Amino acid sequence: MKVSVIIVHYQVPGFLKNCIFSIQENFLGFDYEIIVVDNHSPDPSWKALMDEFPQVHFVLLDENLGFSKANNLGVKQAKAEYVYILNPDTEIEGDYFKEVLDFADSQDALGAVGLRMHNAKGLFLPESKRSVPALVNSFEKLFTKLSNDSKTYYRNDIDETDIAEVDIMTGANLLMKKTVYEEVGGFDERYFMYGEDIDLCYTILQRGYKNYYYGRYAILHHKGESTIKDGLYLSRFFGAMDLFIKKYYRRQQPFQYIIMRLGLKLKHNIEKRKLKNNS
Repeated sequence: MKVSVIIVHYQVPGFLKNCIFSIQENFLGFDYEIIVVDNHSPDPSWKALMDEFPQVHFVLLDENLGFSKANNLGVKQAKAEYVYILNPDTEIEGDYFKEVLDFADSQDALGAVGLRMHNAKGLFLPESKRSVPALVNSFEKLFTKLSNDSKTYYRNDIDETDIAEVDIMTGANLLMKKTVYEEVGGFDERYFMYGEDIDLCYTILQRGYKNYYYGRYAILHHKGESTIKDGLYLSRFFGAMDLFIKKYYRRQQPFQYIIMRLGLKLKHNIEKRKLKNNS
């Protein structure tokens, strides 16, 4: 078997159904399996999909373990050479994945591959290709909207349709060999949600592998459909960023760590005030 698609689901059954359909229609020329891990969705009506897709392997959790743990559990059950971490609110848009796999097979020291993403309006999603968070590009990410062609956080120096080596891709669609996933320990389970993809891609780089952005083809991503933008969301998002810089910068670059942490706290407080004013 060539690919195990791992989909962590949380109460978006309509999107999950379309996602599965898109895989079945477009994954041609190779053997694959689909593993859906449900993170204890409150509305049980989604379980109708289990009868509709009997060939899909569904894993039902007794509690919401978060994105990292649920994906790690799914990968443990994977039987294929590659694992493809895929969000339920995404859709494969054509018969191109065999070409992506051929590209992956041809690379020495392959880490991970991420495809170009766009939203329902057709707009490119810049998180498809990113740099490792550092002092300058983190300031750009938190407080500015740079759109020039420099090597910024969102790698504006790389065209949307390029195929290029990059540092970080998104966990919404991330292809890698199962052996590499296991070697680096999978997603760090201290991240409940957000930041885990940055950490995984960075860990892959530290092990000497190379990550690639594959912009020739795209997937549709209905971004954030299962996410409520409330105080809990803000705490998880900024908590994840704090965990990352603490893990990689506190001892190695203490001055940079202090500045980045102050920036995170400032931005978190700004967003909390916005949320309070809009409530």
